[in-house]
Amino acid sequence: MNVTRRDLRFLAAALGVSAFGDAFAQTGAPAGGASPAPSSDPLALVDPELRAGAAQVMQWPALTAENLLAARARNVLPQPLPPPAPTVNVRSIPGKRGDPDVGVEVIGVKSADRLRPAIVHMHGGGYIVARAANMTAFCQEVSADLDCVVVNVDYRLAPETPFPGSMEDNYAALKWLHRNAASLGVDRGKIAVMGESAGGGHAAILAIAARDRGEVPIRYQVLIYPMLDDRIGGARRVPPHIGALGWTETRNQFGWSSFLGMPAGSAAPPYGAVPARVEDLAGLPPAFIGVGAIDLFVDEDIEYARRLVNAGVATQVHVVPGAYHAFDFVAPQARVSREFTSAWKSALRAAFAG
Repeated sequence: MNVTRRDLRFLAAALGVSAFGDAFAQTGAPAGGASPAPSSDPLALVDPELRAGAAQVMQWPALTAENLLAARARNVLPQPLPPPAPTVNVRSIPGKRGDPDVGVEVIGVKSADRLRPAIVHMHGGGYIVARAANMTAFCQEVSADLDCVVVNVDYRLAPETPFPGSMEDNYAALKWLHRNAASLGVDRGKIAVMGESAGGGHAAILAIAARDRGEVPIRYQVLIYPMLDDRIGGARRVPPHIGALGWTETRNQFGWSSFLGMPAGSAAPPYGAVPARVEDLAGLPPAFIGVGAIDLFVDEDIEYARRLVNAGVATQVHVVPGAYHAFDFVAPQARVSREFTSAWKSALRAAFAG
């Protein structure tokens, strides 16, 4: 498996960590203060096809309050796919009353004699970095492959905008899509929410808010290695071989503290901000949850899936052996990445067909 520098830069853009190359640490130890894996070879547990990318991912620079703005400034936005890929319409929609307008990319709208499903997509980046444009090409591919409209949300970032600001941006995009479904050629009954990493956390948060407010029905939620529990890396620790590559416990605590506007793991976070700490999960839309077995989020994602099942929510779980955070972006042609992507796309197709 050959992982190119372009692949790694695309991953960096997707997750908002764009300091590859000269900014790599010179040590082989994981960045961000995570403990090393319990082996002389930190890559020993990684799937063979994912190892080339892992050797670079493990050297991601740390994200701190001191270097956050610099990390954002270095973030290079990839270009959209050229025609005949689905068109991208960048526009501004009204935010919640009193909030600024929300930037969105509306992807794949086309005139047709039938209504099509739609996805509200939220990008990753630990709640603190990246932009919607980091995922434009990815959303174009999803739109083309699933024959759907994608609304890719450029929500406000923490710590400048803590919860509930970004959630309200995402909810505004969901309501706008639902309200304008007819003009966009969208079936109001077939709207899904989706995201990766912090975007997966946002998708879970949005599903909870939509259930509670009862204004917009959500057909399905696709949570790709979602960031769901602010206690991980603080009150709750993981084995040292988990989360040693890429997104570490230290980064996780910083991201969550920024997002919540209070220390991660505090006794009483705002309701709905931390999906893992929402007591009642009944009535949420069916879900796909996928994660790598050595991803920092594996325990919290499996636990959230278990709680969804116990709440009567139809839930599919896909755990990938030997896979670290964002492995499918680092090595998209690896067997495990192709099977993983096929699984969540199959789940979405089934949800849209029902």
